Amino acid sequence: MEQVTDTKPVNVRTARQKLDSYLRHKGSFLVFLLTILAAVITTLVFLFLIGYILIKGVPYLTPELFSWNYNSENVSMLPSIINTLLMTGLALIFAVPLGIFAAIYMVEYAKKGNRLVKVVRVTAETLSGIPSIVYGLFGMLFFVGVLKLQLSLLSGALTVAIMVLPTVMRTTEEALLAVPQSFREGSFGLGAGRLRTVFRVVLPSAVPGILSGVILSTGRIVGETAALIYTAGTMAKIPTNVFSSTRTLAVHMYLLSNEGLHTSQAFATAVVLLVLVIFINMISNFIAKKLSAY
Repeated sequence: MEQVTDTKPVNVRTARQKLDSYLRHKGSFLVFLLTILAAVITTLVFLFLIGYILIKGVPYLTPELFSWNYNSENVSMLPSIINTLLMTGLALIFAVPLGIFAAIYMVEYAKKGNRLVKVVRVTAETLSGIPSIVYGLFGMLFFVGVLKLQLSLLSGALTVAIMVLPTVMRTTEEALLAVPQSFREGSFGLGAGRLRTVFRVVLPSAVPGILSGVILSTGRIVGETAALIYTAGTMAKIPTNVFSSTRTLAVHMYLLSNEGLHTSQAFATAVVLLVLVIFINMISNFIAKKLSAY
């Protein structure tokens, strides 16, 4: 007798089996529909926002907006683009090493049940929920006032570095905890010490998770306005040093829309800001894939 084989792809059969299981239980089917509905609504809202910004902003992307010097006529965003890259890079230089090393201590070196680790975790979660305007006021009082750094690139970078530090630390901690314990035991069994194991075995395996925290932090820095107005200032020029006042792209867009005289240029700035964030995320994902391949 000729044997009939099932030619349907495995993923199609699995999807149909899951759907059949949902249909047997009304509660599961309701949750399934709500999940699909939430996904569709989220996608539509995202596409609407992207489309609205592009339609409103792309027609006003003129060469004058990318002039080297800013004035009240061309309202150039090029200085703000450069300032945004400088601010992001400087803030990450402060936040990423500190966050990674703090996470390494909590996961690899601190004893289980350590009270200090519990306090640090609670503090990090609390700091993650503080509004950015509070960070701005703190930066204005401490970095600008007490340390006399004035409204500058350095003051803004230090302020946003404190803002994103909990994100970097917590995502790094979760990435390190996700590394199987067998990796560490195998390294110890081959005679490697704890320090070599951390930097040669554990960290390379946790790189994708660590970079996800860096990506989230980058997005928050690029889109920050409230904290930077109080600490970095609003000077639309390329800084000559870290003590010069600057204006990032998000602050530039806020000021243009707030004035009401250059609303179209504000939408054009939003397009560039959107492209910049997507570009940074693409580069970060590319680096994560390359590092995870080794």
